[in-house]
Amino acid sequence: MRLTTKGHYGLKAMFDLAMHYGSGPIPLKVVAERQGISENYLEQLAAVLRKAGLVKSIRGAQGGYILAKLPSEIKVGDVIRVLEGPIAPLECVSELETTICEKGQFCISRDIWARVRDSIAEVLDSITLEDMCRDAEKARQAETKVFQPK
Repeated sequence: MRLTTKGHYGLKAMFDLAMHYGSGPIPLKVVAERQGISENYLEQLAAVLRKAGLVKSIRGAQGGYILAKLPSEIKVGDVIRVLEGPIAPLECVSELETTICEKGQFCISRDIWARVRDSIAEVLDSITLEDMCRDAEKARQAETKVFQPK
């Protein structure tokens, strides 16, 4: 399974919205600038995220996007699945529909790929946007300590 820019940039955008959660709608132009993402591409990703119920769009002069749920309720795995599809290193071990090849019941490596899938899913589903925000704040504080004069 290779993560594409859809998952990578979509997660960056969701993280940005989580970091500013509670401060009102944020225009995609602002998110795009802060995260170094094309605004046009971000609009496409936002449409998919909105349709999946992860973000809400607010129209008007003060409009923009907000998370549809609390950052603690949105897992990284939710975002990745919406933008990339089911987690699976191979079709025969997809989370949704498994394509059984003719040698499936005798395939020694199939169990390995299923374990890889489960491990990836476990990591992605164990991290929320709130966890990412907390980690970013810790990193910011550590950086501030390093550069403070003594």
